[in-house]
Parts: sequence; structure tokens; C-alpha cells
Amino acid sequence: MSVNVAIDGPAGAGKSTVAKGAAAKLGYIYVDTGALYRAVGVYALRNGIDTKNADGVSSLLPEISVELKFIDGVQHVLLNGDDVSVEIRTPDASMAASNVSAIPAVRAFLFDLQRDIAKKNNCLMDGRDIGTVVLPNAQVKIFLTADPEERAMRRYKELKEKGSDVKYEDVLDDLIKRDYQDSHREIAPLKPAEDSVVFNTTGYTLEESVAKVISIIEEKTNG
Repeated sequence: MSVNVAIDGPAGAGKSTVAKGAAAKLGYIYVDTGALYRAVGVYALRNGIDTKNADGVSSLLPEISVELKFIDGVQHVLLNGDDVSVEIRTPDASMAASNVSAIPAVRAFLFDLQRDIAKKNNCLMDGRDIGTVVLPNAQVKIFLTADPEERAMRRYKELKEKGSDVKYEDVLDDLIKRDYQDSHREIAPLKPAEDSVVFNTTGYTLEESVAKVISIIEEKTNG
């Protein structure tokens, strides 16, 4: 039986970076479910569809094929065969992902893919409703968070390193809007699972956060 670790939390909490680091040390597959929603959002943007328009986005789903490929342990996202791993990381793709993830048809479309990966692999899967909806029976559930200002600064530095011309204030504003949108949506709102371990990474280095997550996983799976 595979070991599944569900890591949820708000934008910029460091879920992807921490989960990747922990997965590499444990020899697990890392699955970034947010990347799947970003891919759907990017497809809608490419086709001029308002990502809040449920009917418009839903009508595109039969045209969409999203795959995760793991090359040397690194996740690549393929949208209709094209590697969009870089394109899905833009601020526009981030907000599009938040919008389309509130659409039930999109969630159903990606649901089976996520569960199938978890069934076949020891994995760390991160997102916003992994422990509550996607993998409610995961052996380990962690809710990773951090103060909004620290999360915004992390995201700002990440975008600047990639050459984006952004302002910290705009990144913070977008993050606060996304927090509200993700936690107040009707379908699978962002919240900790009842049996999750809440870990606030504010003030922690990446290495310390990875070590803490690994210790939580080992405690839950060996105990």
C-alpha cells in the first residue's frame, strides 16, 4: 500500500518547495496539484475565455489533456503535449488557477488523475483541498502556512529572480485576494483537515521547514 502525504495551505506558504525537498529526501514522488489547475487556466486564457465563466471554461475541458511527467524526479506539466511548466508560473496563470479551481466541472476533470497518481506511488501531494477532499484517507496531513507578508516577499523574490517586473505591494495585494477567494469558495474551500498538523513556516529557513515536515511524516508513518 502506498504512503500518501497531503500538504495543503495558502499561496506562497512554500508548499511546493518544502514538499519537493521532503519528497527528494524520502524517495517519494512529488505532485503539485496546483500546476494542473494552472494548466487549465492557461488554456482558457489562450482561448480568450473568462476564467470565472464556469460554462465557458467547462466547454473547453473536452479539448484539454493534462499530464504530469516525472523526469529525473522533477515534475513537468504537459498541456496537450506541450511542456507548460514555465508558462503556468506567471501571476496571470496563478489567478486563473484560483478562478477555475472554483468550478465543479474542472475539479471533477482533474480529480481522478490526482487519485490515480496517489494510488500508484508513495507521494507528497500539495494543493488546497488534498487532505479534505482529494486524499481524505492520506496517512499524513499537513497544513503549511506563513504570515501574509512573508509569503508575499517569498513570491516577490521568486518572480524577480525569473525576470518579472513586479512590485511587492502588488504581489501582497494579489495574495490577499487569492487567500480570500480560495477560503470562501463554495466548492472545497481552503481549510485545514480536522486531523492535519498545522505548521507555520514564518521565520523558518527552507532547510528547517523540510526537516520539520520530514519529522512529522516519519512520526505519523512509524508510530
